[in-house]
Amino acid sequence: MNAERIVRIVAGSFIMLSLALGVEASPLFVSKYFLFFTAFVGLNLFQSGFTQICPLNNILARLGVKGSC
Repeated sequence: MNAERIVRIVAGSFIMLSLALGVEASPLFVSKYFLFFTAFVGLNLFQSGFTQICPLNNILARLGVKGSC
């Protein structure tokens, strides 16, 4: 599995988990402040699309995970 795929899986998992914990209609609701984490992940994905800088991608590269190329 390459780094790009791992980044997408982790980002999607974080978004789904933080929505489950932050939306009042969810049976897993804890606090509405978990929605800030959803926004943080979304903004990080947005900026990495323009700048090609992704903290998780850098961590994965240091761990030896191969990139998509």
